[in-house]
Amino acid sequence: MGFAVLLAVVMVKFSTIFGPQRPNKEKLSTYESGMEPIGSARDRFSVKYYMVAVSFIVFDLEVVFLYPWAISFLNFAPPQMLYSLTIALLFIIILIVGLIYEYKKGVLNWD
Repeated sequence: MGFAVLLAVVMVKFSTIFGPQRPNKEKLSTYESGMEPIGSARDRFSVKYYMVAVSFIVFDLEVVFLYPWAISFLNFAPPQMLYSLTIALLFIIILIVGLIYEYKKGVLNWD
């Protein structure tokens, strides 16, 4: 473990010392998706932005959890199949309730 850490540090230091270093104005400027940065970096974002980001993460995780379940669903015995289906439906219902809550709070309405 110590050798791996030492090797990583040595390689990073070597690249810094022996690598090409030709700084110019373009390379030292901030990169904002190919656009020139306008305004301060300390501007506030709307809370809706963060709510939509959290929603995306939640529904992305839903797919991550439901995909393995869907693949292995037909390999269950009938009693396990019913239990598994009930748990998956409960999981989906909880997510739908969260989506309805977001809709009622107006998170999904961009004015």
